[in-house]
Amino acid sequence: MIGLTVLLNYPLQAQTVTTFAGSTQGYADGLGTAAQFNLPQGLCNDASGNLYVVDYVNNRIRKITPQGQVTTLAGSTKGYADGLGTAAKFYYPRHITIDPSGNLYVADESNHRIRKITPQGQVTTLAGSTKGYADGVGTAAQFNNPNGLAIDPSGNLYVADTYNHRIRKITPEGQVTTLAGSTQDYADGIGIAAKFNKPFGMCIDTLGNLFVIDGANYLIRKITPQGQVTTLAGSTKGYADGLGTTAKFDSTTGLAIDTSGNLYLADDNNNRIRKITPQGQVSTLTGSTQGYADGQGTAAQFFSPSGVSVDNLGNIYVTDTYNNRIRKITIQTLGISETNKTSKVKIYPNPAGDFVTIDASPFKNASARLYDTSGKLIKSPPLKNGKNTLN
Repeated sequence: MIGLTVLLNYPLQAQTVTTFAGSTQGYADGLGTAAQFNLPQGLCNDASGNLYVVDYVNNRIRKITPQGQVTTLAGSTKGYADGLGTAAKFYYPRHITIDPSGNLYVADESNHRIRKITPQGQVTTLAGSTKGYADGVGTAAQFNNPNGLAIDPSGNLYVADTYNHRIRKITPEGQVTTLAGSTQDYADGIGIAAKFNKPFGMCIDTLGNLFVIDGANYLIRKITPQGQVTTLAGSTKGYADGLGTTAKFDSTTGLAIDTSGNLYLADDNNNRIRKITPQGQVSTLTGSTQGYADGQGTAAQFFSPSGVSVDNLGNIYVTDTYNNRIRKITIQTLGISETNKTSKVKIYPNPAGDFVTIDASPFKNASARLYDTSGKLIKSPPLKNGKNTLN
């Protein structure tokens, strides 16, 4: 006869919120809190750790180095003009994304256009013209207040065409088509059979699945590469953590994804940053009531956060819009494990013969210990995430 002990490790994590850049409302380049923004919105990271921020009311695209140095990459006064750096003009730009070559794409919302910025700061118009709805090539296409952006490995750009209630696709050649959505409403389905109500922020995973904030429906929707639209999380307007449709949001705006497939949302009116696992489990990462405070978890405060981005190290950056600051969330794993945590581990058959199978699917860093009847340890193998057979 032998005895079996299964050890499960539950690492504790702390989310520490700090202020990376920005201070009072205004416009100024500079280091860290010496810089100023005016209602910053979308943001994204490049491979070197630089941040690019849409400075909404200043109508500029700002760059922040990993050391916190803020400069202006493109834009000046409100208007519409292509050109190099500050010769270019935007009209209330909203969201931004980046391709593997370092080209930036900006949803120039009130100009109803998608703009491209090279790493050298050259601004051109990729697609769009006057407000409206039309597929086509380049400026023959029309958008109505475009917002969220995401780009796939092939260079296709996806746009949340907010007031057309559609998700649009732009090829690298500038061909604009409609991927999903039709009239304003709510419906899952394929392509134009699906319906959205003011889609906003979006992101894409490594398999090409799009995740979209369905703004006025208070939902997070998923779109497969084949155009199948389903609902991942959310229900009516409000605030609640939970699984899938038991969760509630209030005017979510920014959306980002990490390398494990977890989604992070800027829950604007709830002043919180929410997390959604690939299984649809929604939790609150940080934030509480409206305000401004650095700190851990719910001790931190935001004022209408908008954009979210995750860097290569797993750090999360947030545009804290009405605080006019860029906040950084560092997730630290603590060297402590819970000793009274219980969970379901499947061990079979029972009674056992020469073999026993342990299903440790939900866990990482688990191990087993086999003892004989005298209490002598026979073996102590690590357990992989999944089924393990011991003899």
